[in-house]
Order: sequence, then C-alpha cells, then structure tokens
Amino acid sequence: MNQARPKLVTFEEFIDRLSEKSGVRYELQNGSIVEMAQPVGDHEEVKGFLTIKISAAIERLELPYFLPNQAIVRPIEKDSGYFPDVLVLNRANLANEPLWKKASTISLGASIPLVIEVVSTNWRDDYYLKYADYEEMGIPEYWIIDYAALGGRNFIGNPKQPTISVCNLVDGEYQNTKFRDRERIISQSFPELNLTPTQIFQAGLVS
Repeated sequence: MNQARPKLVTFEEFIDRLSEKSGVRYELQNGSIVEMAQPVGDHEEVKGFLTIKISAAIERLELPYFLPNQAIVRPIEKDSGYFPDVLVLNRANLANEPLWKKASTISLGASIPLVIEVVSTNWRDDYYLKYADYEEMGIPEYWIIDYAALGGRNFIGNPKQPTISVCNLVDGEYQNTKFRDRERIISQSFPELNLTPTQIFQAGLVS
C-alpha cells in the first residue's frame, strides 16, 4: 500500500499559516513545514550574549545595522523560510527587499552582513541545508555556534569539541575557519569584535 506523500507548501502559504499559529515556532524547508523544538537554556544564553555584544558594536561603530527579532530569511525563489538565531540586517538595503514591508522577509544577501545559527539537535540543518542556502544567497558571513559539540566529526574534529565555524564568502563560496577555546574570533563584518569561543560558550558565567 502506497502512503500519500505530504503536501508541499509554498512560501506564501507558509506566511499565511504563521499568522494562524502564534506561539509555535516553525520553519519552511523545501516546501515542508518543520516545527522547531523549544530551545534549551544554554542555547538562549549564547544567543542573548551574542545579541548584546553585536548590538553594542553596531552602536559603537554607528553602523546602519540592526538585529530584528522575528524576520524571515527566504532563499531566492525557494519554498523555504528560516528564523536565524541572530540576524544582522543592513537598513540601507531594505528598500530593495520586496517582502520586507509586507512580511518581514529578507531574500538578498546584500541585506545581511552576518547571520548566526546556534546548533541544536537538528545540527544537519545548520551544517548542510542552511549553509548551502546562505552561501547561494550571497550572505557574506555565517557563524555556526556549536557550543555542545553536536555536529559531525568532519565539522568539529575527532574527538568532538565545542567549535565556532566562521564562514566567509569568497568568490561565491564559503571559506571556513574554526575557532576554539580562547582563540580570538576573526569577523570580516565586525573586525573590532573582541570575542573568544570560551566567552560565548560560558555566556551565563563570563562578564
């Protein structure tokens, strides 16, 4: 007996459903709606720490950037929509975003100086799916924060160890640099940002 395949959803249908499903977190992955698990406390501490540090850098440097709370990143012409853990937007390019005013949706890499995903149990999404889509969109910098060493050994080493992967776009492809322990993270978008993986991983303990 053949099982019916689940009906794929367009991006427009996904947006409509979001308005009906308040309080539940979803992403759209190639036409399939995926319910996002409630993040654990450590995940939220890392996310909050980075939000504060990056916001402070934006204010200090007087950059035309801001960090939205619920903006959607949509890979161009795909039925996908992501809610990154930390998203930095360039106000100067929002006028070129056709869905920004209507649905808080970003599709152009030029609008996103930096995007950050904090790895959870669905680590393959961050290392494979979103990696490929963010690269294709032309987002210049993508951080993968793997504080619990959940990713595959080919990404974070063997034995596994907590790692921050900084992916910078070079000639249309991401070039990855891995940072661990007390190494200073090098960011092209925020070169003056003075952070180490240890500070980020211990966000609730380190001032």
